[in-house]
Amino acid sequence: MEKTILYCDSTGEENTELVLAAAKKRAKELKIRDVVVATNHGGTAIRAKEVFADPKLNLIAVGISEGFREKGWCFTEEEKKRLDKAGIKLLVATHALGNGVASSFTEKSGGKSIEEVVRETLYRFGQGMKVCVEVTLMAADAGLIPMDREVMAIAGTSNGTDTCIIVKPSYPRKFFEFEIREIVAKPRNIS
Repeated sequence: MEKTILYCDSTGEENTELVLAAAKKRAKELKIRDVVVATNHGGTAIRAKEVFADPKLNLIAVGISEGFREKGWCFTEEEKKRLDKAGIKLLVATHALGNGVASSFTEKSGGKSIEEVVRETLYRFGQGMKVCVEVTLMAADAGLIPMDREVMAIAGTSNGTDTCIIVKPSYPRKFFEFEIREIVAKPRNIS
């Protein structure tokens, strides 16, 4: 099989429309019905819902945990209602690849947890790649996506989206069963 990968010149939200168009096309080709989208305030998930325009789509918006509220990265009640009204499932949880209990120990004592090593390895492909893997693991653990078929994950760097992958999902505790099967889009320059 030969497929095209969309390489964005840079990271960031200016790639959102191109990435979502490529994602929709590939999801249609593969008959993917489950899409996990990383979003802090819901804008990317709402836009994905509009672009995909598929009432059968299982769209999950994954946000950052309440531990980051002081940074302004968490959903407001109004944003949560907007996603619910659009028929988008919302998941807010501790990051699968860091910022949990292990992170508090590494902040205090130094060193790196296994989650942080995996996170840093995925960052070599870009922040969006790391986030795609992470939000898929989180959605799986919450029971929001099936484990017996491929899932699409969409994420980005800071705002908007610049990365899209097709995965065979797994639960975090079964991480070695997780497979990145395709890269649909990613930034070429990640710095």
